[in-house]
Formats: sequence, C-alpha cells, structure tokens
Amino acid sequence: MTGQFLPFGEELRQFDDSFLVDLDRPFGNLGCVIMASGLGRRFGTNKLIADFQGKPLLLWALDATEGIFARRIVVTRHREVEALCRSRDIAVLLHDLPHRNDTVRLGLQALAQDVEGCLFSPADQPLLRPDTLASLALCAANEGDCIWRPAWEGAPGSPVLFPKWAFPELLTLPKGKGGSFLLKKYPGQVRMLPVRDPYELFDIDSQEDLRFLSER
Repeated sequence: MTGQFLPFGEELRQFDDSFLVDLDRPFGNLGCVIMASGLGRRFGTNKLIADFQGKPLLLWALDATEGIFARRIVVTRHREVEALCRSRDIAVLLHDLPHRNDTVRLGLQALAQDVEGCLFSPADQPLLRPDTLASLALCAANEGDCIWRPAWEGAPGSPVLFPKWAFPELLTLPKGKGGSFLLKKYPGQVRMLPVRDPYELFDIDSQEDLRFLSER
C-alpha cells in the first residue's frame, strides 16, 4: 500500500492475519552482508571462485541478492573475491581478521547507520532463490521486530535477517561466534519462512558438495 492509504492501512494492521506492503518501498530499508571470509579448508582451494554451472560460485550469491536490499557489501579475506566484486562494482571489504564475529562486525559496521535490518547471507549457497530472499525481506518489512530465516519442513537454514534491535549484540558477539548465538538467545523472536526446494539451503563445503549440487 502507498502513503495516501495510511489510515486504512493502520486499521488493517490490527488484524493478526494482515500483511501490508508499501508499493513504493516493498522491501523496506534493509542491508545485506554476504559472508565470504571462509578459508575453504575442506574444499582445498578458494571455493568462492570455483566454477558452478558456468560461473564462479560467488556470483550466484551476488545475483540472488541483487535489487532487493538498500545496501549490500561482501566481506572477505580473499583478494580474488575482492577483485571479482570490484569488477562488478559491488561494495567489498577486504580484511585479515580470523573469526566469524569479525566478519559479522565489519559488515554490519559498514551498513548499520543506514538500514533498519540486515540479512547475513553465506556466499556458498548457489541454489538460494532470489524470490526466497525477496520473501524474507517482505516479511521483515511487515514484521520488523522478528528475526527471519528460511526453513525446509521445519528445519531452519541460512541466510538470517536480523532487525535493528539486534545490531548492538551483533557488533559485540563473543569471539568465534556468529549470528546463531542470538538465535539461541532469542528463540521466541525467530520466525521461519518455508521454502519449496531443500537444495537452496545447502551450502558447499567440499568438492563432493559442488558435484552433488551441480546435478540438482
């Protein structure tokens, strides 16, 4: 709905089963941090530039998240990833810090002043669908106090979209911890969005994973 129907929209919002969309900004003002700092020890090389169905694995994450988020940044330890992002004019932050909480903090620091929520998306889920990400963003725009994540038959997966109230704790996560630390701390705030295809929540950790998903 648009601004001129605000009184009517506020009345509709009182119903538990209502779902309102601002047609001018359907996805709200959300950020996206693409987590691309893994060392890929099980894969053997930098998996994010490995070929998956004709293009580097990272490009699947970049294409899936395009056009949904107000701001987006890739956080990585890899110069090859930095070069690929810069070739496509996508914001990227290169760092040499060791822990997952470092990646979360650096990405959020780059975006937090300008967004009302933030999706943390792994860079190694090539079958993740853009419409799933758009649905997560719509849910967050409509029910912004919740933590949103996709799920297949009740089993939760990544990525995870956190509201702004979680930012202070995301910026100060314990050493080595990621967003799952808050998922366990605030289970009552977590909402799950069902997906149609379980393979879109699979990530690639090994060469075997790459071959398996390439055949889906």
